[in-house]
Amino acid sequence: MKSPVVKRSIVVRGHKTGVSLEHPFWSSVKELAKERGITLAELISEIDANRQQANLSSAVRVFVLDHFKARAVRPSA
Repeated sequence: MKSPVVKRSIVVRGHKTGVSLEHPFWSSVKELAKERGITLAELISEIDANRQQANLSSAVRVFVLDHFKARAVRPSA
């Protein structure tokens, strides 16, 4: 069985690193980067700079989760 986790190499603050995420998280983080008008690498660099988790992949998952949780409680315009 193929793993649901996809590992991608990303350049974060000038160095290449690997990020392993499930497909729904990759789709979501790409969507968020597009909404902000920045590249995926730029968004992941921001997440990396502000993360509380030791693991970058975990930090990306928490970022995506927090974003959609906040969106769910905001009143619709």
